[in-house]
Amino acid sequence: MEPGNGTVASERARDRNGDRRNDDDREQGGGDAPAGVAGDAAHADSLTKGDRTNLFRYMAMMRSAEERGITLYRQGKIPGSFYDGCGQEAISVGSSFVLGPRDRMCILHRDLGAHFVRGLTPDRYLANYMGRSGGVTGGRDGNLHFGARELGCVGMVSMLPDMALVANGMAQAFKLRGEPRVAMTYFGEGSTANGQWHEAMNYAGIFGLPVVFILENNGFAYSTPNELEFVVDPVERAQTYGFPGVLVDGNDVEAVFEASRVAADRARAGDGPTLIECRTMRMHGHGAHDDMRYVPKELFEKWAERDPIELYRERLIAEHGFARDELDAIRVEVKAYVDECAKRALESPMPDPATATDGVFADELTPLGDGRAPWSNWAEQAQQAEAA
Repeated sequence: MEPGNGTVASERARDRNGDRRNDDDREQGGGDAPAGVAGDAAHADSLTKGDRTNLFRYMAMMRSAEERGITLYRQGKIPGSFYDGCGQEAISVGSSFVLGPRDRMCILHRDLGAHFVRGLTPDRYLANYMGRSGGVTGGRDGNLHFGARELGCVGMVSMLPDMALVANGMAQAFKLRGEPRVAMTYFGEGSTANGQWHEAMNYAGIFGLPVVFILENNGFAYSTPNELEFVVDPVERAQTYGFPGVLVDGNDVEAVFEASRVAADRARAGDGPTLIECRTMRMHGHGAHDDMRYVPKELFEKWAERDPIELYRERLIAEHGFARDELDAIRVEVKAYVDECAKRALESPMPDPATATDGVFADELTPLGDGRAPWSNWAEQAQQAEAA
């Protein structure tokens, strides 16, 4: 089951550079969805039905794959802990969907949807968590600290803002070569308290790098709520580095897509970086070991009503002519596909101990490959180039 193609979107997002959050917006756990961010449907005709189908499918695939991973963890088949992005599916799917094949990504542990958009399959993801040879790292890491190099994704490290510096390096290479390419990376709001985050933002601003920073404000840096993390919202700090900060509803996949599309177009045109803050809520613990007793019950209830997959489902039905049965069938199809992938992952053998030292040193240069680019805009551009 492979997602099909579609076209661009551009609803419900607009640049808020220069706007300010008031104190009421900074309530514990990330507050409400950003008021005033969702604008008129300026580019409503840009997404085809195929694109919207894919956005829905990838979010459903992320949710289903992570639910299966949690089950495997509870069955003792995944060592250590397990980390998921339940409630944040719209962010990684909506943002990565804008990228072209030759763009590059640094994907983090709550952004599985971006891996799927770029071409990774759930069996490789689940096998990686179980330390199997069929995993992305071939059994060398039983976690989500991986990057599918053949798909243009750099493996992550636990110190989350560090990957912003890696993205800067790729973006600087694109700029030096005069290539219209973009680097994109993610981090949580908690990482903005680290010095590496300042270094990355400052460097990107000074050199006007073609990079898109996706800040996932899910309300808590582990157990620390927003009001104890910062006084000035990180999105407002972007202007001090010389580039726009955009606040967007992180549970609205088309809003995330449109903000990311504008930012990527801006970067490709040579106008430099953009920081996009996606306001959302982490619906599970920091990891499977975290019971989240520090989160008020009413906060969960409030954000459960804004589940990004259910919100998009209702919107597709109300605004874009989708039938309920059609969307229900997609979810059934996705679940069956993930079940099949889980079976393949469980059948994958453990790695041969004799290969344990393979890859410790880079014996040969392995350039990053190109990722899948399912947004129909890229297929249209390729067709136009062939016709010319």
